[in-house]
Amino acid sequence: MRRLNRKKTLNLMKELDAFPKVPESYVETSVSGGTVSLIAFTTIAFLTVMEFTVYRDTWMKYEYEVDKDFTSKLRINIDITVAMRCQYVGADVLDLAETMVASADGLIYEPVVFDLSPQQKEWQRMLQLIQSRLQEEHSLQDVIFKSAFKSASTALPPREDNSLQSPDACRIHGHLYVNKVAGNFHITVGKAIPHPRGHAHLAALVSHESYNFSHRIDHLSFGELIPGIINPLDGTEKIASDHNQMFQYFITIVPTKLHTYKISAETHQFSVTERERVINHAAGSHGVSGIFMKYDISSLMVTVTEEHMPFWQFLVRLCGIIGGIFSTTGILHGFGRFVAEVIFCRFRLGSYGSTSVSLPDGHTSNHLPRTTDNSTH
Repeated sequence: MRRLNRKKTLNLMKELDAFPKVPESYVETSVSGGTVSLIAFTTIAFLTVMEFTVYRDTWMKYEYEVDKDFTSKLRINIDITVAMRCQYVGADVLDLAETMVASADGLIYEPVVFDLSPQQKEWQRMLQLIQSRLQEEHSLQDVIFKSAFKSASTALPPREDNSLQSPDACRIHGHLYVNKVAGNFHITVGKAIPHPRGHAHLAALVSHESYNFSHRIDHLSFGELIPGIINPLDGTEKIASDHNQMFQYFITIVPTKLHTYKISAETHQFSVTERERVINHAAGSHGVSGIFMKYDISSLMVTVTEEHMPFWQFLVRLCGIIGGIFSTTGILHGFGRFVAEVIFCRFRLGSYGSTSVSLPDGHTSNHLPRTTDNSTH
């Protein structure tokens, strides 16, 4: 009884077989079929390699939300060289809350030579080239995010020529922690001193002839310092055309959370607009000579996440490629054979129609005489 039930079950399974086998004696091969099969296999191999390349690649996903963190401090990373002696200039931050952050809280004044060495000039030229490409092709920013912490440092290399020239400039570098509100970081003549209504700089002791706010921004960033990230002002150099000249940078800061397969950090991106003008009170151009960076913080926060194609999706796409190529080539091959047979049959019928046979009564017939086995006798 069990054997009978088993046999019935097997027969039922055979009836449900969606992949019936065709005996090899009924399979007919052809040159055209072999050619199409070779093309199909080559196409499948090529698309499989391309799909695997896509599977190995990653992309950056951008998400936006309201920044709800208003209590933390904002870190400003600074590395600026000004073409004036260190005793003549002062740097500090004043925000909208009337809070002054002096440069003594984290900045270092280092006497240096303003002109770069040959190796440093090459570094600056390459950095400016990268900046120009970033402005033209914004998608390159994703590549920079992926290469963070594993690419070469973007800091200015040290001098290699050991110049004997006396220092004529001041390198101001380090970092400051400020309130997370709009503010103004500036470098101007004289050291900053506290004032009941804000702050002031001791500029009266410095001659106007010594004013020179030509400067080079080797690095300026906000938030956590991430090696390999290139910021919009890195490598910027401005040469003053007048002693009394003001350089202004209007900066909009966007809080950013970066999550890649290499790092996970909280930093800040920013955009900048530049402006410069000569101070001439007689012509109505008022102001103070110096370098002013006025920054504001966006209320939106960007989360940048590196994503990868799941393995199951790769398998589904691969099966779709293989099945689609087989089906498409099979349809095209069948259609091609059908068209070829139709044309060949018409050609054969045309050749048969030109044949005429004489009948005994003097008439002619365009049909071929039927041959029998006895016609050979």
